[in-house]
Amino acid sequence: METAQSQQRAEPGTFTAFARFVLLGGGVGLTSSFAVAALASWMYWGLANALITVFSTLLATELHARFTFGAGGRATWRQHAQSAGSAAAAYAVTSVAMLVLQQLAAAPGAVLEQVVYLSASALAGIARFAVLRLVVFARSRSLVAATVPTIRPVYATAARAAAPAGPVVLGHAA
Repeated sequence: METAQSQQRAEPGTFTAFARFVLLGGGVGLTSSFAVAALASWMYWGLANALITVFSTLLATELHARFTFGAGGRATWRQHAQSAGSAAAAYAVTSVAMLVLQQLAAAPGAVLEQVVYLSASALAGIARFAVLRLVVFARSRSLVAATVPTIRPVYATAARAAAPAGPVVLGHAA
């Protein structure tokens, strides 16, 4: 009979997990950009982008569950929802960064737009990695519960001395 600890894979170190996060997430993102362009030739761009975003977020979450964070299995619906929330927050950060750029510069050049977008995207990606590692795919709660023995109270019974049958005589202190 396997214990809960032996059924789960060892959690990769932070550097390894981050490298996998960048490789897998970046690979899905790059592939998605081509998929949106291809799908947009058949339908409205906004719909194509929405469909590919949903699909790529589901795919990336599965890859992160299985490989990036060492969960050793499929992502749960809760993890998918939390991952989608972190992806939406990252989208909001990049959108706000671009809106701020548009307010600060009347006609920003393509290079400046790319610098701002990629910087915001990198910061959002680092924050997303932290959220996924520390919250979404955190195993410390389940591992602690599985590995820390439960402390059970020990009830000791003390033998009671029999009450004296006769009158108790107390000695006088000198």
